[in-house]
Formats: sequence, C-alpha cells, structure tokens
Amino acid sequence: MPRRVDHEERRKLIAEALWRIAAARGLEGASLRDVAAEAGISLGQLQHYFTRKDEMLGFALEHIGQLAERRIRARIEALPGEPTPRTVLRETLAEILPLDENSRIGNLVQIAYFVRALHDEAPRAHAREGARALRAFFAGQVERGVERGEVAAGLDPEREASLLMALVEGVTGHTLLELHTPEEAMGLIDLHLERLFGASA
Repeated sequence: MPRRVDHEERRKLIAEALWRIAAARGLEGASLRDVAAEAGISLGQLQHYFTRKDEMLGFALEHIGQLAERRIRARIEALPGEPTPRTVLRETLAEILPLDENSRIGNLVQIAYFVRALHDEAPRAHAREGARALRAFFAGQVERGVERGEVAAGLDPEREASLLMALVEGVTGHTLLELHTPEEAMGLIDLHLERLFGASA
C-alpha cells in the first residue's frame, strides 16, 4: 500500500530547505530546483506545492511567523504573574531580532521576501499586511501601557508603534551585519523601552 503523503509536512520540509539555503548562501540566486535538491525531492514534487518562488517564500515566512509566535507565547507564559505591556513588547522584540540561529535565518528569509516585494505587487500586499498587523499589535501594547499609567498619556500609540518598528528593523540590519552583538542589540531595545515606559518593571 503506497505511503500517504502529509502535504502540510511536505510544505514544511520545503520551507526548512529554503531556510538552510538562506543560512548558507542567501536566497537571491536560489532557484526552485536548488530548493528541491536541498529538500531531497524532485522539482516536479516541489512544483506540486509551489509553482513560483514568491509562493514558496510567502509560505516559509508564514511558517517562521507561526513558530516565532509559539516561542513568544511560551516565553511570556513562563514568566511569573500577569505580563505587563512592557514585558510583552520586550519578549516579542527579542524574538524578532536575529539573536540566535533560528531568528537569524527567519530574518534572512524576510529580507529576501522584502526585496521581491519592492518589485512585485503580490508579495508587496502580503508584506504590507504583515507589517500593519505587527504595528497594530505594538500600538495595542503601548495603549495598554497608557491605560495602566506606565506610558505618558500624551504619547500617540500609533506613532510609538511606528518608532518601535523602525527601531527593530534598524537594529536587525546592524546585528545581521555584526555591527551589534546580540547583547548590544537587546541593550538598545531595553534603552528605548525604559524611555517609553519609564522605570516600570
């Protein structure tokens, strides 16, 4: 009896092959054939799931995002008591930054997708949707901080969320270039959160 193929697992296998290529040599020159070879499947098998590189990149990003969300949730749930908005933001930003191999690869895939999004409307729409969702999440945490008296009432949560987005993107780029160590990167995040939330724990 032929073995039943788990299509979702096959998609994840392809995504993980893509990540390994991203870590080793970047994605700009990588073809569907390269990813198929890395995944140990034929090009025809890969094209059963992804006919275009953008589709494959988009799925890989979504899979990375889901894994990151699980890690963030686990980090926050492991903390004692109810997490403050500052803590939620710090743990989220720590997961976004390229502080270890998993997050470094995730950022490399995201950069490859961003480059393609500059010239193609389909990945651009997907990238915008993800950025808006993250900014809304940041704004919600800042707004919670205002309601709790931990953030100055005169600050605009939307603008502060945009500043956080710009900060984490800049620090991410510099960390990938090894201008910052992981410790220095988190130090910059902590400095900004201290200014935003004051001395609240």
